[in-house]
Amino acid sequence: MKKFSNLLSGAAVLLALVMSFSACNNDKAKGLAERQTEFEDSLLTMIREHNIPMIQVKYTEPGDSVYCQVGVTPWSSEKPVEIDSAAVGEEEWNKLKFSYKETGKADYEKEAVFQAASLSKVVFAYIVLKMYDKGEIDIDCPLHVYTDIDRFVDKDMAKKLTARLILMHRSGIDDWAASPSSDAWPTAPIKFTFPVDSIFGYSGEGYAFLQRAVEAIKGKDIQSIAKEYVFEPLDMPLSSYEWIPEFEGITTASVRRNGDSQGVRQFPRQNVAYTLRTNAIDYTNFLKAIMNGTGLKPQTHALMITPCSGPATQFPPKVRPIDEKQTIFWGLGIGIEENPHYGRVLWHWGDNGNTKALFIILPAQKKTLVYFANSGAGHEIANRVLNLFLGDKTPFDIEDWINQE
Repeated sequence: MKKFSNLLSGAAVLLALVMSFSACNNDKAKGLAERQTEFEDSLLTMIREHNIPMIQVKYTEPGDSVYCQVGVTPWSSEKPVEIDSAAVGEEEWNKLKFSYKETGKADYEKEAVFQAASLSKVVFAYIVLKMYDKGEIDIDCPLHVYTDIDRFVDKDMAKKLTARLILMHRSGIDDWAASPSSDAWPTAPIKFTFPVDSIFGYSGEGYAFLQRAVEAIKGKDIQSIAKEYVFEPLDMPLSSYEWIPEFEGITTASVRRNGDSQGVRQFPRQNVAYTLRTNAIDYTNFLKAIMNGTGLKPQTHALMITPCSGPATQFPPKVRPIDEKQTIFWGLGIGIEENPHYGRVLWHWGDNGNTKALFIILPAQKKTLVYFANSGAGHEIANRVLNLFLGDKTPFDIEDWINQE
């Protein structure tokens, strides 16, 4: 009888544990639902205040994640239209304009796709480092060994360029030789603003040059390479450097600060510096790979996320108040903020004019966040978005580094 009593007592304890575990799960689920509403309401307030039509965010921390897509209807029934990055006339803007319908918190059948802008560069840097691990490229070998330097005005200087220098933005090359979506760009002469390896100087043109070397090595275009190295292994079906049929009907238009739409922009050619389209779900899969070093040798991963550029000044030689703090650096293809509160922060911003993007990775806390906003005002809310999801009011220097003139 005593044995039976002990069995009953044990069963009661087990039942209590099961019920407690179930209650904890229910509490967690309830908490997630409450957070979802809080995040959506706060994001909606932010974008209304700044006249941003739509924002998409995904935040992850150990054992948890939140995804939000709020704003106005992001897709147009019109076919994509080609628009040069240079401003077109007012008459042309009006032709491209279509009306937005205010929807508040969105519950779309499909997630929207956004321009990733310069978040494109980080995906490409990862590709280059994977090739380096495979012995397909030497990041310290002069790139003229792999591809031509015909467009460079100073060919002696061009012969000093390596993948490492370009990834850390110490190439010395102008940001662009010409507007990269223009007809003139493919043959525009490439000039140096600074001597090679003398100073941090952000350059999309440098990345495009490295793209040509990578394509020459692999004998295929960057989209094919990216599918093999990134998009397929990391489960990124709605990510592409070129227009794909899956983008039809779900691609956001670019919108000026005053609310005028540029329509859905279609780029004339693949360019690793700015033509990636993606969404927050896909890109988060990529961020987790960067955070964990997935697909890279440990020493290569460490090389990527370690400051190697010296302090990064966005408009050298001009020194802004934020530059004097010397908290922003560059690794190989990724920005780094040395933050007194969070430690090392990995980040990158995207700016295609009237569409913005930003991500951060907090390696010590194992947290990631990425957002896309289809508006020229998209970076004005950077710290508010970061603080909302992190539950902290500590400002990041990233926002000032991006926005200070």
